[in-house]
Amino acid sequence: MTLSTISVHLDHTECCEARTRLAARLARLHGSHLMGIVPTWAPTAASMGARDERRLDDAIVEASLYLRRRAETVAHVFHSRTRPATFSCEARLVDGDPVGAVVQHGRASDLIVVGQADASAAVSDAARRLPEQVMLDAGRPVLVVPRAGRRIPSGFDRILVAWDGGREASMAMRGAMPLLRRAAHVALLTLRRGNSADESADASVEPEPAALSGWLLRHGVQASVERLATPLRIGDALLDRAEVLGSDLLVMGGYGHARMQERWLGGVTRDVLLRTGVPLLMAH
Repeated sequence: MTLSTISVHLDHTECCEARTRLAARLARLHGSHLMGIVPTWAPTAASMGARDERRLDDAIVEASLYLRRRAETVAHVFHSRTRPATFSCEARLVDGDPVGAVVQHGRASDLIVVGQADASAAVSDAARRLPEQVMLDAGRPVLVVPRAGRRIPSGFDRILVAWDGGREASMAMRGAMPLLRRAAHVALLTLRRGNSADESADASVEPEPAALSGWLLRHGVQASVERLATPLRIGDALLDRAEVLGSDLLVMGGYGHARMQERWLGGVTRDVLLRTGVPLLMAH
């Protein structure tokens, strides 16, 4: 697998610069085409239902023009941030809400770059849900860039892979393969709840990362293997381990359990999505 096309969600927020520069850095490194997706928020023809343009009042037309002009400004800033470009790039203005725009056009890429949701910012519910919804609906690996003020690495030299033996974790690892091949150090981590001295834990039902390390090695990736028991919540333990190892990137599956169950109980996916301080690559 290669990163022939990388897409990045663009908007007018301060956080956009960090993810744009990271996406551009990856495009240069992998020789990728970079596609900036700019949702305009302007209503689409389908969203207007039975009404057509002849029945739109002046206020709606004026609002749509304003939204498109703002999107054009975002696209202009994107091009200025990617100059001088040693790779091909484009900005696409897409009417409608951001989730639908990023999902629809992101499917024509190998990696989708989005920003971490910021619950404290004065943004819409659609913007807060974007990282989660894109990861669930796009069918592509999604790279979540932490909010402004958090550490953004210059490269992904140290990568931590969370392995629970599940389908989602396998998809995330496959999506991250181009990044894993270039990393200087890859750590494969399996966590379980409990005390390391607890002999009652049945190790036979735990995922076996050693076999996976052989598969990685045949793809040119040499990974260290670590199995840990922890009394902490899995999300907390995973983020703590990423900090201890100085990881530049965390790779994990998203919503390995029922999505509504994780929402009610506070699952690992939501914990990590909201709290990660390092870039996070997820797949579902």
